[in-house]
Amino acid sequence: MHNDTNLKRWRLILGGEESDGTGCELSPEELAKDIALSALYDYEIREEKFHYHGEDGTLGAGSGASNPSIARWLGDIRRYFPSQVVDIIQDDALKHPKLRDKMMLEPEILEKATPNVHLVATLMELGKLIPSKTKETARLVIAKVVKELMEKLENRMIEAINGAISRSVTNHRPKYNEINWHKTIQKNLRHYQHEYGTIIPQKLYGYGRKSRKSLKDIILCLDQSGSMGTSIVYSGIFGSVMASLPTVRTRMVVFDTEVADLTEDLDDPVDLLFGVQLGGGTDINKALGYCQGLVTKPNDTILVLITDLEEWGSPAGMLEKIRAMKSSGVQVIVLLALSDDGKPYYSHANAKSVKQLGVPVFACTPDIFPDMMATAISKGDVGEWASRQGVVGG
Repeated sequence: MHNDTNLKRWRLILGGEESDGTGCELSPEELAKDIALSALYDYEIREEKFHYHGEDGTLGAGSGASNPSIARWLGDIRRYFPSQVVDIIQDDALKHPKLRDKMMLEPEILEKATPNVHLVATLMELGKLIPSKTKETARLVIAKVVKELMEKLENRMIEAINGAISRSVTNHRPKYNEINWHKTIQKNLRHYQHEYGTIIPQKLYGYGRKSRKSLKDIILCLDQSGSMGTSIVYSGIFGSVMASLPTVRTRMVVFDTEVADLTEDLDDPVDLLFGVQLGGGTDINKALGYCQGLVTKPNDTILVLITDLEEWGSPAGMLEKIRAMKSSGVQVIVLLALSDDGKPYYSHANAKSVKQLGVPVFACTPDIFPDMMATAISKGDVGEWASRQGVVGG
């Protein structure tokens, strides 16, 4: 039975016909799964437009690319496969420009798609190509994904930021539960009493309480080239959360060959993401020049540059601006990606040059981003932190 199951899996992978060496017969439901998979994964081999009949057990070869075919196919993959597999299949379909456009430009098709981060990134990439009749549906899709991500990430981000702010302010008259024991012991080692086998501290060091004013300035500088779509989705969520906290002042800047300041949109992440236009060139040097003008207290400023470092402007200018900001006291962190997408594409040469300036360069997943920001706010060694996480580029 186990071997028969594996054989059927190989049959589905190979796709049947001349590719099939299994000699395995499929049940009607398994055959329906095979047809649904072939509609997508044999798409380029057939060199035909998408024409799927679905339930009647056939895969059309017609020249038409009908939207009902795609709608039927989306419904069937949700019927035959678990949600995690549906996400993978749907994301693979979105990698085909012609299929992507057919799936995204009609509201009835978009309604059948499973909302996720990759779908939002695709909608941002299509941008102005989305017709008026589909815009409201697209907005609802983005709103649903934003809501789900907020529920998952918001509390963790708030706790990390508030905790780091509290710890970053030294309190010399702490209550017992506010004592920073590591720092207190370290500062009082010379007061070790041999006869008692302990330290009698002359001065206590504690964690401070939150101030009502902004204690840190955070600048998120985001590359909006096509490869950074999911990074922008997560950055928009985290930026909106941080913008709601009184103890940090958050700015959001996006760029391609031009620079746009989206700080005023941080109170509504749906508007923010719906307004981003993915694609175009990349002028990191120009974006960093704009960010330099936002810095008013360098020793309390964290600049998070999220980019694949594929600089179309001036690589030398980019490196010089990073060096200058770091020398002035700004904590500069370069994230090659903020996503769950695995190993990101990036310029290894530019990443190496940035690292040589003493700036941490690595990819970060959303689940550890709050901890990274807490480390930066506490003025910890972010590069060392990244190495402990085992992240790409760290």
